[in-house]
Amino acid sequence: MSKLRMPLNENDHYQGNQDSKVTLVEYGDYQCQHCKIAHSLVGRLLKEFEGELLFVFRNFPLQEAHPVAMMAALAAEAAYLQGKFWEMHDKIYEDQENLDGNALLSYAEELNLDLHDFADNWKSNELLSKVEKDFEGGIHSGVNGTPTFFINGDRLNNYDETYESLRDAVRRAF
Repeated sequence: MSKLRMPLNENDHYQGNQDSKVTLVEYGDYQCQHCKIAHSLVGRLLKEFEGELLFVFRNFPLQEAHPVAMMAALAAEAAYLQGKFWEMHDKIYEDQENLDGNALLSYAEELNLDLHDFADNWKSNELLSKVEKDFEGGIHSGVNGTPTFFINGDRLNNYDETYESLRDAVRRAF
């Protein structure tokens, strides 16, 4: 069984209870249709296990298959610098079919981000390095596709794009 090789750190994006007994880490790609499905399932999980689950999202843009994935990951990271990572994250998945640079700029505007700062940060080497570190951490953990989940550091191998498969794996971790 593959293990999560990059420990949780201050650069991760968290939702849920940081003192939880169960941590779910996803390596995801914003242009991946399977990740869009997983996004809605994780949302349901966070509601069902409110206060009992920590969710961490890490970028794993598969640029050859999804040419806009890196741009989207950088947009989410730029939104993070203005306190709106999860809002941008959700918006990108909700409107994934229309994903391009203009759409990402319009999402930033809808989220009332400072567009000048957003544009500067979106293109920064610092954010590119952050996304690349997420990706490298995934590679070292055996990630080769998206979404890939880890529960308490162990790779989830029986996820089949159903809520039940994800929920049952989380339940087993308690």
